[in-house]
Amino acid sequence: SPYFFFFFFFFWNNSFHTMANFGELVLVLGDLHIPHRANAIPEKFRRMLVPGKMQHVICTGNVGTEQYEDLRELAPNLHVVQGDFGGESFPETRVVQVGQFRIGVIHGHQVIPWKSHEALARMRRKLCVDILISGHTHKNEVVEHDGHFHINPGSITGAYSSITRDVTPSFVLLAVQSDKVVCYVYELIKGEVEVSKTEFSKKADHLL
Repeated sequence: SPYFFFFFFFFWNNSFHTMANFGELVLVLGDLHIPHRANAIPEKFRRMLVPGKMQHVICTGNVGTEQYEDLRELAPNLHVVQGDFGGESFPETRVVQVGQFRIGVIHGHQVIPWKSHEALARMRRKLCVDILISGHTHKNEVVEHDGHFHINPGSITGAYSSITRDVTPSFVLLAVQSDKVVCYVYELIKGEVEVSKTEFSKKADHLL
């Protein structure tokens, strides 16, 4: 995949500064559930998480204390919300401004019914955001809804959920340039990293 080679160059090339044209970089992950449902972040993902390469890390919750400290080392701005597993003390919601985008973050268990984009849209409007990031389902998604976007990074460890035990490890990388976003979804399938890409722009004619 050409996007895998982009990612490889992105994190391991010594002249990283040449990638500045990609804008602000936001790592989006969540639902680690270490050590209760998973032992660790997969090695092929872990090697990609290089400190100092991203401006923001957004986590949808269910992150242990040790993993929280690891995430703090990755970027100057860490935004974590409360998961549904207990033992955490984070806000239920967060709103992060990146470029021209207001990004809302929730864990997702609060949205009933689960996986309903109508329900997610109600939360998006309540938070008055352009992009809503949520987790909980452990299934990655990038969906356009009503001219806005709902992003779910899935579970970076592949931890089982209350919905399914068959979970593909995944996370998301956002490259934000002013009013444009390039969204890369990374999945670990049969031991190999596969990448998909979505691009979208902020639509001035859509009201929140």
